[in-house]
Amino acid sequence: MDAVLLSRIQFAVTAGFHYIFPPLTIGLAWLIFIMQTNYMRTGQAKDGYLARFWIKIFSLSFAVGVATGIVMEFQFGTNWSEYSRYVGDIFGAPLAAEGILAFFLESAFVGVLIWGEGRVSPRLYWASTLLVAVGATLSAFWIIVANSWQQTPAGFEIINGRAELTDFMAAVFNPSTIPRYLHAIDGALVTGAFFVAGISALFLIRRRHVELFQKSMRIALTVAFCASLAQLAIGHSHAVQVAETQPEKLAAFEGLFETQSHAPLLLFGIPDPETGTVNNEIAIPGGLSILVGNRTDTVVQGLNDFPREEWPPVLPTFFSFHIMVALGTLFIILPALGLWLLQRKRLMHSTWFLKLLTLTIPLPFVANELGWMAAEIGRQPWIVYRQLLTIHGASFTVPPWQILASIILFVVVYLFLFAVWFYLVNRKINAGIDMVTPLTVKTSLIGNGPAKTNPKGVAQ
Repeated sequence: MDAVLLSRIQFAVTAGFHYIFPPLTIGLAWLIFIMQTNYMRTGQAKDGYLARFWIKIFSLSFAVGVATGIVMEFQFGTNWSEYSRYVGDIFGAPLAAEGILAFFLESAFVGVLIWGEGRVSPRLYWASTLLVAVGATLSAFWIIVANSWQQTPAGFEIINGRAELTDFMAAVFNPSTIPRYLHAIDGALVTGAFFVAGISALFLIRRRHVELFQKSMRIALTVAFCASLAQLAIGHSHAVQVAETQPEKLAAFEGLFETQSHAPLLLFGIPDPETGTVNNEIAIPGGLSILVGNRTDTVVQGLNDFPREEWPPVLPTFFSFHIMVALGTLFIILPALGLWLLQRKRLMHSTWFLKLLTLTIPLPFVANELGWMAAEIGRQPWIVYRQLLTIHGASFTVPPWQILASIILFVVVYLFLFAVWFYLVNRKINAGIDMVTPLTVKTSLIGNGPAKTNPKGVAQ
């Protein structure tokens, strides 16, 4: 058994499972903020009940996300000690900033969100929804700063075999930070929106709380469409950045072996790394050149420009990237269709579409995982791009059998955690919206006085 390979599998298992929850909670937090703002604006009890329902779902997801994120930090010291020694001076700053500037903010106001209703002022409770969303979004920024530095390291010098920080701002705003951050946050909005839309569709199919979940559906479809459409521009800027800073990764994304102008944008095909060809190719002529340089004669580097030992694994990189892009296209089409059905007042009669939305709940999670895989596998064989090979970053004192045993243990524990999370979320869904526990009187953000609430007579 290879200790380095097992360490990579272990980190992939723990990071991959953890990454189910941050995009969901970030996206959900912003949708809850929209719903709570709507409640404060209208003062109608039904809007408050709707926000309260999604806050309960958010709270369960946040707890599991925190629990699963802690594990990864210990792996740096156990399985990746050489890597930790190399990057410790760099990683300390963004990880400390994440804890101090973001996670504490998010965690404190999550407490207000869960237990503060009726105990704090209405405006503070509304502000807590905003600060939770802001905190979660800031937390993602600092994590992505650390990971982006691995992709495009900057602001450092190698001293005594270690990367030492020389320019904090250059390290934070390294070439890939902003494109990757925007891409991840926008993906989180898509994830939260499809999650809300899918569960709302389930209630509409069952004809439960119809008026409330029609509102929930409209918000979710609007956010899903806008965020998915925004990925076109964000993806373009990200592709330009990758072409400039990690050209062999872009070549693996597109199955491009020969450096060329008028490089095609591959829609379908199966790359063959042994022969340097793409089988069953369907492509847009000159499309890749236009994407990275806005001209068909832009020269795009192919894999054959680089030593074979520095190629990323071509097939996993290629397929994870292309499936993610295909899903992104679907994420534009579906909410556009849903908004059209809403506009035509045909959504409630389109059971086929509502069922389709429930089936698409897992797809943004899959797209997030595939995007992470494309980015991380596409960086190989480097753990710090062109600075430190992955094989040189692993610990040399942990025996393979211990790593394998920990992988098995993590899989068992994570499957249990996921089953508990799924069970609790499903129980909340089956219970429906709690309209028995009265809401506190809310003050309208735009009115001059209190807006009365009435738990009776809300549409079921």
